[in-house]
Amino acid sequence: MRSTTDRLTAITEALRDAERLSVAELAAITGCSEMTIRRDLEQLAGQGLVERYRGGARSLVLRGEEPPFSLRVREGVDAKARIAAEVARMIADGESVVLDSGTTCLEVARAVADRPLTVMPLSLHAANVLAGAPAAVTLLLPGGEARRGELAVTGPLAEASLAALRFDTAVIGCCGLTPGDGLTAYDLADAAVKRAAMASARRVIAVADGAKFSRTALAFVAPLDAIDAVVTDASASPEDLAALRAAGVAVRQV
Repeated sequence: MRSTTDRLTAITEALRDAERLSVAELAAITGCSEMTIRRDLEQLAGQGLVERYRGGARSLVLRGEEPPFSLRVREGVDAKARIAAEVARMIADGESVVLDSGTTCLEVARAVADRPLTVMPLSLHAANVLAGAPAAVTLLLPGGEARRGELAVTGPLAEASLAALRFDTAVIGCCGLTPGDGLTAYDLADAAVKRAAMASARRVIAVADGAKFSRTALAFVAPLDAIDAVVTDASASPEDLAALRAAGVAVRQV
């Protein structure tokens, strides 16, 4: 039986691809009862992801648009925790770290919260985690405008904050990562902040689940040769990992 998170993800993705589907069609796709689908649609409608109509629903998330944070934060929780733990092992005590926005980087914030590090998080979600951490962490806050829902900081103030500093390590999330298109993001302003974060650091570690290696988003961030290492999960295919290694990127799969 699908978990609630898996089911909501399947419903959201099916609606994004088809734009609108009936309750009966969604029940067939997920293998769940129509009563369960109706409850799920009410929950997704409450989050602003779908619009209900009699007998079905339509997606409010456009194809090619980033799924909302509220949905992504529930996906692949165990894999993100493993990735975060590996990233934490790659960072030495005393380092200065710039930590990108996104749900995997949020897990990295949790993984390093009790470490003697200097960390600048690029989202208010991660800043909140680190603000409540033991005194070992030195928390730096950037300027910028917080994107609604995502709470990632963007804009000239965020970019200026990054340009004024030099970090040992940048931990960067991505929406797509392929040899041909490099690292990409859905949001143009977010892509600019990612570039600034990478430029401010001596080492760049990208974090991505296996699905990101077959995906290209709208905004180009950087080519593969701007990345020193990638940490990914067990879902990444050997072919994708071989392509990353052939481009000179160190790969750690957990």
